[in-house]
Amino acid sequence: MNGLVRRSFLAFGAAGFAAPTAFAQTRAEWAAIGQYGDKAAPVTVFEKDGALHIDGAGHASARLTATGRGRYAIAGGGELVLEPGAVQLNGTRLAFHDFGAETEAAIHAGVRADPEALRRQALAATPPVETGDFLPADLVDLTTVDPRIKLDIRYAGSNNFMGIPLYERAGAYLQRPAAEALKQAQAALAAQGYGLLIHDAYRPWFVTWMFWEATPPDARMFVANPAKGSRHNRGCAVDLTLYDLKTGRVVEMPSRYDEFSRSRPRRLRGRYDEAAGVTGGAARGHDRPGLRGLCRGMVALRLQGLATVRHRHEDVHGAGWR
Repeated sequence: MNGLVRRSFLAFGAAGFAAPTAFAQTRAEWAAIGQYGDKAAPVTVFEKDGALHIDGAGHASARLTATGRGRYAIAGGGELVLEPGAVQLNGTRLAFHDFGAETEAAIHAGVRADPEALRRQALAATPPVETGDFLPADLVDLTTVDPRIKLDIRYAGSNNFMGIPLYERAGAYLQRPAAEALKQAQAALAAQGYGLLIHDAYRPWFVTWMFWEATPPDARMFVANPAKGSRHNRGCAVDLTLYDLKTGRVVEMPSRYDEFSRSRPRRLRGRYDEAAGVTGGAARGHDRPGLRGLCRGMVALRLQGLATVRHRHEDVHGAGWR
């Protein structure tokens, strides 16, 4: 993965987490949050400051005011009408699209055509040559850092955007300073009843090559260019989420793992509020303090030298390792 994130697109500073304004949406309004129309120029319906807004088709963060029966007046002029699986914008019907899921489906189809050939090509490829002074590798097995840190290594199975297993076994390793920072974060989260669930950490370079080759050019902003490699390749990035220490239940987050979406789910704030537990999330099966807990715990991680970005947490000194 590159510096642009592929999952929740959540960015928080070390100051901590401030709960957003609650969004008292109806079911129809909740369902309407998302993107519509053409992928190249989508219309986006999102929540901001407790109300629906719209971007696209000449509108920029325009507030929607309900006028009744699923109709909304658009600030600055125009009307939006909510329909199941679509919206009408000034009389033009625009279908809902999960562009991330559509991209993932296309990748699955391409990879499954001949996954062994893709792997052979990746293993035969040559990593970039790097020169300079590098720190010696000191990878740490994350399961030895804290027994509360659990693994769900997505690339060891088929539940990932490639649709195939990429690793021979499930394991997670980080360079020692990053692993020690993760230990501090786990200690902070445990006080709130949470454990860390790791989806990926150190990643072999050939897997990054496979990601790049399998991803359509218009979605490569979400994967790392193997010509440069990534912090994952250097053992300095980790993909993770939370689970409840008492129940073992995984905490709901605003978007999927391996999210190929330009919509940046934090901007679609309703989803973000739901995971944070400020919009009645419990009624929909979400853990109310989930995202809030992750944010607070990751503050500890950042203060130990890791920068937090959505589900990804990258060691800011990652360039020091080959």
